[in-house]
Amino acid sequence: MLLMRVAEEIKSRLETRFAPRELAVEDESALHAGHAGAPDGGQSHFAVRIRAGELGDMSRIARHRAVHDALGQGLMDRIHALAIDADG
Repeated sequence: MLLMRVAEEIKSRLETRFAPRELAVEDESALHAGHAGAPDGGQSHFAVRIRAGELGDMSRIARHRAVHDALGQGLMDRIHALAIDADG
């Protein structure tokens, strides 16, 4: 069985949880190669841009918490850095 790439897993979980009208997930790991927390093979640094109605009435911190909750602790433990641009 092939393992899902982390970016695909992030996208799948956010689509399932929020049904966003806009969602982009970028693997920025190559930009961080060689520094602490950047494993060989990448898949450690990501940027997410999400627009979903449910996020609109939340504070910035609440949006970030909602994204983290949607991804789950197991996936978050595999990510070294996650930049989140979230809005309603």
